[in-house]
Parts: sequence; structure tokens; C-alpha cells
Amino acid sequence: MNPFLATHDLLDKEVQRYIQDICYKLSSSQNELDRSTISLPNFILLSTLYFCSSGYNEYDYLQNSRLPTMYFQKSLPRLPIPKLEDTCKRYLKAQEPILSPEDFKKTCDNTAAFQSKEGPQLQKKLLEMDSSNKHTSYISEPWFDMYLRDRKPLPINYNPFMIMVQEDNASYNEPLVKITNLLISSARFMNSLRAGILKPEVYHMNPKKSDTPFFQTITGLLPSTLATYGAYLFKAFPLDMSQFPYLFGTTRIPEIEKDRIYNNPTSRHVIIMRRGHFYSFNLLNENGGIRSPEEIASSVRSILNDTRGPNECPIGILTATERNQWARNRQHLLSLGNEEVLREIDSATFVFALDDDSLEENHNKLLRHFLHSDGSNRWFDKSFSLIINGRGYAGLNFEHSWGDGVAVLRYFTNLKADIKSNPSFHPEDQSKLTNPSQDVKRLVFKVDDALKASVSRALREYHHWAYGTLSLDHQISEVFGKKQCKGFGVSPDAVMQVAFQLALYKLEKRSVPTYESCSTSAFRHGRTETIRSCTSQTKALCKAIVESGSSKVNDNELKKLIVECSKSHNGLTKEAAMGQGFDRHLFALKKVWEQSKVRESLPVIFQDPAYDRINRNILSTSTLSSPDVLGGGFGPVVENGYGIGYMIQDNRLGSVVTCYKSHRDATEFIDHLETSFKDLHRILESK
Repeated sequence: MNPFLATHDLLDKEVQRYIQDICYKLSSSQNELDRSTISLPNFILLSTLYFCSSGYNEYDYLQNSRLPTMYFQKSLPRLPIPKLEDTCKRYLKAQEPILSPEDFKKTCDNTAAFQSKEGPQLQKKLLEMDSSNKHTSYISEPWFDMYLRDRKPLPINYNPFMIMVQEDNASYNEPLVKITNLLISSARFMNSLRAGILKPEVYHMNPKKSDTPFFQTITGLLPSTLATYGAYLFKAFPLDMSQFPYLFGTTRIPEIEKDRIYNNPTSRHVIIMRRGHFYSFNLLNENGGIRSPEEIASSVRSILNDTRGPNECPIGILTATERNQWARNRQHLLSLGNEEVLREIDSATFVFALDDDSLEENHNKLLRHFLHSDGSNRWFDKSFSLIINGRGYAGLNFEHSWGDGVAVLRYFTNLKADIKSNPSFHPEDQSKLTNPSQDVKRLVFKVDDALKASVSRALREYHHWAYGTLSLDHQISEVFGKKQCKGFGVSPDAVMQVAFQLALYKLEKRSVPTYESCSTSAFRHGRTETIRSCTSQTKALCKAIVESGSSKVNDNELKKLIVECSKSHNGLTKEAAMGQGFDRHLFALKKVWEQSKVRESLPVIFQDPAYDRINRNILSTSTLSSPDVLGGGFGPVVENGYGIGYMIQDNRLGSVVTCYKSHRDATEFIDHLETSFKDLHRILESK
């Protein structure tokens, strides 16, 4: 029997009401709290109380794990701080292929000076700070600070997107049916997370051997302080779940100079946006149970049947503006008496944007719709927003400061699986809906002429930015995929990265700073590390392929070079995943210098133009390799760069490429990427 159920049986209704009152007061008191004050132990306590007070019902929960959600959290290893000499070696190794021999010599000298002078002192201070903050990682706080201080608008610059593959049965893609199922399955995931019965996030090297009841039984017998090490014996690696509580009820609040993250861990309502209007209704009842499918569908239908035209003053566009500008406009909104409306949006479980557009005929337009749209029917500050268009294409756009892809992708894949295998609302149920819902509340902002002018200006500027300056294109290569790559004895991810390098080399005859995201969630409060996938090996390969032209004479030698690129990439990936990259370490050391009360001149390694150059990533890449993802991506991180979201599936490879028209052309890059895939496939097939 689940221990939570045994506890629940002991609670009479009066005690349950008392617990619910505590939860309400705790959530109400947090409306001004910084993220750092909302601790994981408080979340676990709230989760236990929440579950005990609401009981267990299969409809209300997506999973009922034998291991508590946060079971491995206490025993996760701490993110290591690399040795200074190792970081310097890796830094130079990454600089060599992108610098001229003369510049590389200067960078070697600057790095050596740093390693012998300021570096050891900064390293010592960093180690001391890390030792006094054993509850977290050395990168967590400065990484949050970096995100929250950046003043650039969130869409395109930061917020990624993912689109879900359609349901096989077209009738389940009908908007009312799909919206209702997405809402219910989201609530089931949220309830399971809050109750602590969502399955812990674990990476299984061999799921058939370790993702089993036996694994759960053995690790469940261990104290939580040792459980992670027990999992390692099964070649299973528990991942950090400290970000998961911020999936729901979370908003990034704009403030001058630095934003803050707000979280309401007991919110029950959802915000629906349609045509720039805001609506609110409860997903959960007062006991924490999910309202019936009929009730939720009726609420959705009443919004879909609302005949109001587009909002003439869509306040959501302000979340797409520069952060200080949005902070000032938000203060103006508050001064006009909109505190209750903003609180309702900020505290909502999430936002669901209902769009009327039917865009599946043009895949690039569909991608743009989920990446940025026209901004009038979005609230980019929420931890995530579900989005659906008139044809039932669904996906999400998420704010990046609170967390990374591990939490979002877990929610996304669980959501997709649940609406596919366990839909709660069916097409034939639409005819059974009778009375219009009385539970939907429309939220109306009070505005004045100054605010109307701000909204109008924001709409014009955003439309020009998103549609006038941003270039976007995609490609899907069915020449080969994951299976064939493994058959060739090379890493599929390495092949993708080589293809990006080759496409760029074909365009410009050079190698450039390249970022590939790698999660460090195998460690407590890990975030990400950079895989520097532009290497001396990839540069040599690209140069050789371009110089050989269409000749196949050297394919055998080129194949050996591809294998070397794969080996090198595998090594870099392992280093990054184990917290042994150099980017986060140097970033933290620079932060230590910035925070020093008595500061001498900036260390020479950071004055070196090469340091700024390697951090201006012309190729910024990240993978979304799940069969549930139809497409996904993000904007370029620098004005003259490319943003590349890519997927690797069994029999095909795909990429979504963005860039700014004033510097580059996404379609031109895609064309060279397609020829690069063909070149690599031809070479790998050579005997």
C-alpha cells in the first residue's frame, strides 16, 4: 500500500481542511519571494501535505511511482569544479581551430599567464565558496543571475519551442478534443509531481535491465542518501529534479536591471488566451482533484464560442519587449489597478494559447508560429505555454531562466504519451456537452492612452523584428539516420555536428565558435555545459572534403577522418556531461573576480579578444531527439550566427535553422547542409 494512502486514511475532514489552509497561506505568502527562498524541502513538505489532503484517484494522477519523485535527490553527487590546468588545456584545444597561428600564440601566452598568476587565487576562492554551499552547485546561482539580468526580449533570444506530432486518429486532433485532453493530462502530470509519485528521472543505459520493478525494489531498500550509488550498479543514472517544481505555477517577473522568478506551488487554475483575450478557470477542484472531462471541455467550449474579435490592446505583446521596458509598463499596469489580473496570470499553473490559424500546409510558417507568432496571443514570461492552432497542431514555448530541457522534455513526452494512450475526452463526447460553463472568468486589463500607445508600438516593432529580420528554414534528411550511423561505427550526434561544420565551411571556408548544449543534470543542481564541437579534427575533415570537390578518390581516407571526428566528439561529450568542460568553469572564475571587493585589472585571459570571440557562438546547436517532436528550435544567440535545433531519429535527421537576414540566410545554410549530409553518407558508405 502506498504510504501516502495510509496517512490519508488517518486524516479526518477537519485536518484535511487545516492542511489545505496551510498550503493556501504558504502559497499566498510567496508572491514576493525570490526563487532561492523556495527550497526543495518546502516543496516536498507541501507535496506530502497536498497528497494526503487530496487522496488518490487514478484519474487525478499520471503515475504512481514506487519510488518517490525526489528519492534520489539527496544522494546526487555534487557538480565538480575542474582542475585549473585541465580547464586551460581544454580552452586552448577549443581555440586552436578557430584562431590564426599568430592569435593562437597570443592566447597560449595569456592562458599561461592566467594559470600562473590570477587563476590559482580565483580557483581557491571558487572552491571555498563551493565548500560553503554544499546544497547546490557552483554554477547554479551565477547562471540564474546571468539569465535574470539579461535585458533582451525573451522570444527568439531565449525561449525555445517544441511542436508535438499529430495524433494518428485525426478526430483526436479536433481543437476542443485535443485542448481538453492536453489540459487533463497536464493536470495529471502536475498532481503526480506535487504528490511526489511522479517517477524519478533516471537515465538508463540499458532500460530492459534497469528500468524494472527489481531496480525500484533494490534502490527503494536503500536510504535516500545512498540510493543514487545503488542505481549506478544497474548502470542507471538518476538526474537532478530540482527544476521540476517550477514547471507549474511559475512566472518570470520583469524588474529593472534584474528579473525575479515567482512560484505558486498550489495553484489550481489555468489561463487560456484567445485572440489576445485572457480567460481563467480552475483545472482542479478545492480538494486538489481534477475536474471532470465534461466540466473542463465545457469551459474550453465557452471560450472557443466567444465571438469577440481580436483584442485591440493585447497586453501579452509587452512580454515580448526589452525587459526594462516591460518592467516599466508592468508598473504602469499596476498603478492603473491591474494587480488582481496580473496575480491571476502570474500564479496560474500555466498558459494555454488557443490560436485560430491553420498553418500545416507551410511547415516554416508552422515553426514560426510556435517560435514567435505575432506576439498578440502569448505571455512569454510563463514557465511554459501550451499552444494549439486551428488544425490541432500543439506544442509549447518555454521561458529558459528557471530550467533546462530535461524537465520540459519529460513533461512534453509524458503529456504526448498520455493523450495518445489514455485520452480522457473523446470526439463523440462533444455532443454530450449541454450547458455552457459558468466557471470561466474573463480577465480584463484597465488601460489608458499611454499604455495603448506602448502596446501599439510593441506590436509594430515585434512584427518587424520577428517577420522582417528573422530568417527561418528547415530540412529533413532521409538519406540516413541513427541506425545507419551506428552501423558505420560513428556517433549520430557527431555526424550532425560534422554536417553543421561542413555546411558552414562550404559557405565561408573557415571554422567558427560552436556551442552544443550538454546537460549536467547527473549532478545536484547541474545546469548545462558546452560541447565545443568545432575541433581540429572537424576542421581538417571539412577542408579535405571541400578541396576534394566531387572526387571520390579519397573517400577511404575521409572516412577515417570522420571516425576520428566521432571519437573526439565522444570524448568531449563525456567530459561535458561529467562537468569537465571549460566554459562554465571560466565563467564562474570570472564571476568570482567581478564579485571581489578589491579588484585588480581584469585577468589577461578575459581581456584577450579570443575569449570574447569563442563566446560569440556563430553556430549554436541543441538537440530535441524524441519521436514525439515534430519540430523545435530557438533563435540565433548572436546577430551574425545561426540557431540550430536538430533531431536524430532512427531513419532520418532534421534541423530547424534561424538567423538574421542582415547577416545570413537560413535557406542558403540548409542547402549546404543537405549537400553535406549527402557527402558524409557517400563517404561513410565507401569500402
